[in-house]
Amino acid sequence: MAEVIAKEARAASTVLKTLSNEERSSALQAVHDALKVSKNQILEANIKDMEAAQSQNLSSSLIKRLDLSKGDKFDVMLQGVLDVAALEDPVGKITLATKLDDGLDLFRLTAPVGVLLIIFESRPEVIANITALAIKSGNTAILKGGKESLYTFTAMADVVNEALSKTSVPEKAVQLIASREDVAALLDQDKYIDLVIPRGSNELVRNIKSNTKIPVLGHADGICSIYVDKDADLDMASKIVFDAKTNYPAGCNAVETLLIHKDLKDKISQIVDRLIEGGVTLHPTKEVESTLPSSAKIISAVEGDFDKEFLSFDIAIDFVDSVESAINHINLHSSKHTESIITENKQTAEKFLKAIDSAGVYWNASTRFADGFRYGFGTEVGISTNKIHARGPVGLEGLVIYQYQIRGHGQVVGDYLGGGGSRPFIHQNIDVKNVSL
Repeated sequence: MAEVIAKEARAASTVLKTLSNEERSSALQAVHDALKVSKNQILEANIKDMEAAQSQNLSSSLIKRLDLSKGDKFDVMLQGVLDVAALEDPVGKITLATKLDDGLDLFRLTAPVGVLLIIFESRPEVIANITALAIKSGNTAILKGGKESLYTFTAMADVVNEALSKTSVPEKAVQLIASREDVAALLDQDKYIDLVIPRGSNELVRNIKSNTKIPVLGHADGICSIYVDKDADLDMASKIVFDAKTNYPAGCNAVETLLIHKDLKDKISQIVDRLIEGGVTLHPTKEVESTLPSSAKIISAVEGDFDKEFLSFDIAIDFVDSVESAINHINLHSSKHTESIITENKQTAEKFLKAIDSAGVYWNASTRFADGFRYGFGTEVGISTNKIHARGPVGLEGLVIYQYQIRGHGQVVGDYLGGGGSRPFIHQNIDVKNVSL
């Protein structure tokens, strides 16, 4: 069954990537409209998943990610589909043009990755996100949801499939697998599937990376850090740290580690008071603990707290001697996701921005900005800490690679130097702005 699904996705990809941008964007409008009309029935299904998750005592972070009715989450999901539809076509852009010889030109164009396999836990909004990004970028997608989101997944899958059936998008371009299809069997389909994108716990991501030959795009942990420098505006620091920790603690871009310059020991309350008032549990080292207000909820830091993704109202705190110490600490303990420095010293900030080895590095801003929607990508398929292809929030640009095309008039290598002939190559750059294929 898994092989059939993968083969169908591969066949659909050869059709999808030939559709025009207008056809792909029109399909996304249809998906948006259908989801909007079906909002009540989808949220009713989501309530069933929430009740089941609570009765099974699933983790609070998973339940928060599962909740599609929280705040404006559903409406933001819908807007993300429209935002993606309105973006510039990412496919077929000429990024390099070279005249090899008269009548023999080389072009490098952006092209879809091919077939995407997205395996996710909770996060039902992933269905709309991936559908939008995949179709817009000319990729076919196989979405495999977890059992904890079965009701929501099924409801949304029915809506999406029905909407796409009335568009130019091929039938198997987006396959929403709500059955108990064996994940391992899908991960074996490296002949047909080009990229796996896991969305869920670090356990899920690590398991997938260990059990497939298919390239995996994603991140296992979101261990984000904020360093408050000696030259920081402390009110600003307090506001940023509070937002990064409490705005959505179950998010992978929530701060988990707070590093404070030792010169601020006597002013630490100005930084952590909002956290304390907000009910955040502090996990300080012994040195930090002795300086904290008596009102603080404290659990002394233990080994591993600075390598931990709490995903809750908890934060590990330590003092550092300098920005260099902060950099070393972060590069050693972080998951290479997103880090931030709070300082009014530009030289210090620039050093931090250049030295930190993470996908996102901020100056005087909350780590919670690490998000495709906030970056203007419309939405995202996930956050990547990889160092090849795509990194950080992965939107449309991260779902296209490139293809080389040569357009000639009967030339053969045997006529040229290096191939047996005497004719030299010109290798003259062509301004891509003046190229129209």
